[in-house]
Amino acid sequence: MPDLKLIALDEEDLEVVSAYTQDAIIRVADMGFAKSDNRFAAIMNRYVWEKGDSKTKGHRRRSAIHFDKVLDVKSKGINLSARDGVLDLLSISFVPTDAPKGNITLSFAGGGTIELVVECLELRLSDLGASWAAKATPSHTD
Repeated sequence: MPDLKLIALDEEDLEVVSAYTQDAIIRVADMGFAKSDNRFAAIMNRYVWEKGDSKTKGHRRRSAIHFDKVLDVKSKGINLSARDGVLDLLSISFVPTDAPKGNITLSFAGGGTIELVVECLELRLSDLGASWAAKATPSHTD
């Protein structure tokens, strides 16, 4: 399977990226805000939802995501000093405040969030290597 490389520049694009990153696992130590570059980035082990056949179902891939034009980062319900802490990403959303400015929210299992105040919506998601068999398939109750 080819590496996934996506760019999101509007809310419709972001919905696609959010779907591909649902249930990604992110270590607290593997994310950060480079204020001088106005960039927030994270390395994740994303669940490969796009693999559909029974032979390759249930895999994860190492992926990188970065958000550009970031002015500020706020977190709620996440202990950022617990560098070995592990977060389960549920969704990524965008709410315009003064278009094209707005807030991107990364929502995690357990209720924690990271909010990015951005000049505009601009992010990239890229796979970094081959997939491996996941230990479990994520499931959610409606």
